[in-house]
Amino acid sequence: MKNKLAALLIATACTGLMAGTAQARPLEMHRPGYCAKDSLTKGRYTLVFISKDSAFSAATKQKMVDAFFTVYPQEAKRFNSKTLKKITFVIDPAFEGVAATDDGIATYSPKWLKEHPEDIDVVTHEVMHVVQAYPEGAPGWLTEGIADYARYAYGVNNVLAKWALPDYKAGQHYTNSYRITARFLVWLGKNVRATLVNELDSAARSRTYSPDLWKKKTGKTLDELWAAYAANPAVPLTYR
Repeated sequence: MKNKLAALLIATACTGLMAGTAQARPLEMHRPGYCAKDSLTKGRYTLVFISKDSAFSAATKQKMVDAFFTVYPQEAKRFNSKTLKKITFVIDPAFEGVAATDDGIATYSPKWLKEHPEDIDVVTHEVMHVVQAYPEGAPGWLTEGIADYARYAYGVNNVLAKWALPDYKAGQHYTNSYRITARFLVWLGKNVRATLVNELDSAARSRTYSPDLWKKKTGKTLDELWAAYAANPAVPLTYR
């Protein structure tokens, strides 16, 4: 999901507020405009963690940080070794939605995370959007489908979050996006072509994606592949 302008404004405001400040004083923690910023580096990657919510759970923050340093290097290694090396997370009480990512900035709703404290793999989905770095023209349903595919493949807490790919039901379509598309991609990887998701991802990033790519790589059109999936959608799934 994208919310570029809002995320950039948030990050800029926090950077300005925290410049030269090692740690906010206790009496400042609950004032309007509160902002805390940490920068953590492990190996090749740096995570800047900005919180505009003084009540945000320290335990949730740590889980998000741990998830980032676990999954982002794996996603980068598989899909895009040239991805950004520095990512920013912003916890923003004013953000409406669950999370949104653009230009290396992922904005998260503290309300959502408070109500769904185990949904840590929202991080896995969002940072995959950073790895994708698709220019305009990539189908939105495929973009989100691949991001949820990455959440399935690399998620660290999907079991406790009770997040799963939905069983196939009549009336579904690959353009439904997110988990429906992700399950289709898992099925394709196990039954048709193991490298297909990588090839779709690469084509979307290099502006070479077209509907013809499905037939070129598999011998069947996208609609033919979906029909085969609908006729026999069983696929073994494993969650962490």
